[in-house]
Amino acid sequence: MFRKLPKENMGSSNLGWLESRFHFSFAEYRNHDNINFGVLRVLNDDIVHPKSGFEMHPHRDMEIVSYIVDGELTHKDSMGNSETLRRGEVQYMSAGNGVMHSEHNKNTSKDLRLLQIWIVPPEKNLPTLYGSHPYKKAQRENRLLNIVSSQEGDAEIKLYQDVNIFVSELEEGKVLEFPIKEKRQVYFVQIEGSSDIDGIALDDGDAMEVIKETNLSIKALEKSHFLFIEMLEELKL
Repeated sequence: MFRKLPKENMGSSNLGWLESRFHFSFAEYRNHDNINFGVLRVLNDDIVHPKSGFEMHPHRDMEIVSYIVDGELTHKDSMGNSETLRRGEVQYMSAGNGVMHSEHNKNTSKDLRLLQIWIVPPEKNLPTLYGSHPYKKAQRENRLLNIVSSQEGDAEIKLYQDVNIFVSELEEGKVLEFPIKEKRQVYFVQIEGSSDIDGIALDDGDAMEVIKETNLSIKALEKSHFLFIEMLEELKL
């Protein structure tokens, strides 16, 4: 089943310094019928305006991935990590037994856009992990780049949970195929441009649930930038 999720039906928020689109129930967007998709608990498409950001705040028992779409993200945390990431780069944190961190856009004129992805870990109180990777544009051009995997996977970034996250920037008319294994499912996010999946068009900001299918065929209707998360079949929280 391919189920399109138009961006117009998602939750949204505008706090002045922060504009967000919520794929799942989060903050002031409360929807008890839309809590998660398998182990994917949060996917926020955030725009952080210049000279603002998230002050130091805690996380626990959640695996968090930030994918930078545009601008610069400056991260600091209670473990002593501090760095700035840019387009296509990825920061991750498995906040098992607790961590504090902040995220800011310190640029004076340019917006920061990022996808914040929260994955439910397989156990509570796992040891804290933190890291990042400076993926390059050439690694995702007209190909699928596996940016996150489980500890047993092949990605540079490894989480505890059994998930894979892929990204691509695909030229117009190009097609990519991804085989879906039995008892696995996919959550697809159209970040920029537009794609055709099984005859269904997705525009920037739209998403799609892919359940009980054996293949994902992605055709770029124009230059297309997308991300998808592959995981075990539906888990109800």
